[in-house]
Amino acid sequence: MPDKISNGALEGLKYLALLFMIGDHVNKYLFNATLPGLFELGRLAMPLFGIVMAYNLARPGIADPHIKRLLIRLAVFGAVSTPFFIALGGIKFGWWPLNILFTLLIAAVVVRLLDSGRPVYVVLAVAIFLLAGSAVEFQWYGLAVVVAAWLYFDRATPWTLTLLILSCASLWFINGNFYALAALPLVFLATHINIELPRQKWLFYGFYPVHLLALWLIRIPMAKAGYLFFM
Repeated sequence: MPDKISNGALEGLKYLALLFMIGDHVNKYLFNATLPGLFELGRLAMPLFGIVMAYNLARPGIADPHIKRLLIRLAVFGAVSTPFFIALGGIKFGWWPLNILFTLLIAAVVVRLLDSGRPVYVVLAVAIFLLAGSAVEFQWYGLAVVVAAWLYFDRATPWTLTLLILSCASLWFINGNFYALAALPLVFLATHINIELPRQKWLFYGFYPVHLLALWLIRIPMAKAGYLFFM
């Protein structure tokens, strides 16, 4: 594994990603993407969340029960978030795409299958990546960020670093820009920072559906006041 990131610095990266996500969603769902700077900062949220999860998945000796708990939490909170995610708009066919928690769920499944090293599981991982990538937020490009980050943290080489950079750059196909690349310097800085932040086991899972519900509820009086939403 490359330079170690302390648990406190990892938690700090998640808080940064959370703040970027909140700003992006407030801008998107309440102000029709008119607030300056928040869209750009919001492009860093997904890669930061994905890279942090990949770092944890690359920890030596990570146990199957831990992976199972991670998958269950992502599935449960992803499902709970879905009605509010749909209600806020921007969804096609009544459900597509599934929210980011499902993106992280599929990425974690793919990583775990690849980590087994067994040829049949590797083939299954590729199949899941290709099929499920069409159904989740950030599509294959978001999945690629997590997989590439895991490969880099598992074995840091110029090739895996290049793959990580290219995967972040590939989010251009979703975002229309390369702002996601700015997440990488933040991760690099985190390797040189040792801060004390307590790990919040449930905060980041529970906050996602709660903040979507809050945004939906806030829009109700705004709509009654005549505010028009384009998302």
